[in-house]
Amino acid sequence: MKQFLTILGFELKSYFKNKIFVGVTAFLVVLLGGVMFFPSLMELMGEDTEENSADHAVMLVEASAVSETAAEMLEQYFSSVFSGYQIEMIDGSEDEIREQVISGEADCAFVLNSLTDYTYYVDDLSMYDTNTDVADEILKQVYQAEVFMESGMDQAETEALMSVSVTSQVNTLGKDQNNTFFYTYIMTIALYMVILLYGQMVSTAVATEKSSRAMELLITSAKPTSMMFGKVIAASLAGLFQMTVVFGSAILFYFANRAYWKDNAIVTSIFDMPVQLLLYMLIFFVLGFLIYAFLYGAIGSTASKVEDINTSTLPLTILSLLAFMIAIFGVSGGETDSLLIKICSFIPFTSPMVMFARIAMSSVPVYEIVIAIAILIFFVWGIGRLSAKIYRVGVLLYGTPPKPGAIIRAVKNG
Repeated sequence: MKQFLTILGFELKSYFKNKIFVGVTAFLVVLLGGVMFFPSLMELMGEDTEENSADHAVMLVEASAVSETAAEMLEQYFSSVFSGYQIEMIDGSEDEIREQVISGEADCAFVLNSLTDYTYYVDDLSMYDTNTDVADEILKQVYQAEVFMESGMDQAETEALMSVSVTSQVNTLGKDQNNTFFYTYIMTIALYMVILLYGQMVSTAVATEKSSRAMELLITSAKPTSMMFGKVIAASLAGLFQMTVVFGSAILFYFANRAYWKDNAIVTSIFDMPVQLLLYMLIFFVLGFLIYAFLYGAIGSTASKVEDINTSTLPLTILSLLAFMIAIFGVSGGETDSLLIKICSFIPFTSPMVMFARIAMSSVPVYEIVIAIAILIFFVWGIGRLSAKIYRVGVLLYGTPPKPGAIIRAVKNG
């Protein structure tokens, strides 16, 4: 235990003294601070984005080809639906309208040939522009209203008929994926990135020690198990510390600016993550990271040169990418209870990301969660012991990278 604690302390100090580690952490905190404080900074600078866009975004509507009643309804509907635009009902030629849009006097324009035929003018069409979809619905309603009035109904009756609304109540008995999607997506990506980055750091550190012959000296003064567990758990704690600082800062910044983000459904859903889910994320993060970090460390001990690390760890990188893709596709498609997802939630290499996604996006029986965690704990211990044996044998493996069969024989004989 003393050897383990000594190695753990030494490795942790090396992480916290690493300028890149400290710099990346500080950069992410500052970046998140800039994003979360952006609305309040804009308000202090007197640049309220919403008010400016409402004052300067102009939409022209040329409706001389329709009846006067329909034109009045169009102005009313366009003004209420396109609240971000200043609606101007005009009577001009298409050339004049085109010039106003090109010059920037107007952001866009609708020229109506009838209630079922129009031309939409815009200078640069954004891929997110949905104005024509909204206008289609408005014109459809006005056309139907005009038909009703022509059949003998007055305008008040027509408007009452057209404004009939349907009420409904949604009683969610399990998880609402509309609320859980964004933070599940972000946390899954964060888990994958930490596994990839810190796993590579562990394997690189081990390979560096071996190439400098420092490993041969270390292995004679400390047990391989203590060395491997010390290095991997130190990397795990460093990654956990970095995630805590980054996400903790984001939460503090959010609550300091909560009034500015209350109308943003995406941001509020991210920071409304239940505490229970945070605990599950912590458990699966630690166990999942340990599995991959032990394997990265074992692979690093078999490499004779640091340059060989990327080639040696490629299969493990592909495996972690596969687990990430299964989790992300399940989250994106909302199919977190499919047979593939259920099976992968119990496989140690995929369950840290997949089971977390299942818990966040659907109702998972408690016994399944307990089984998945138990399998991970057992696998972490077993893979840690195996990695320590490979680490001990790897000290003697120099020259060309050994084949898996040679490593297995060496471990059995060792």
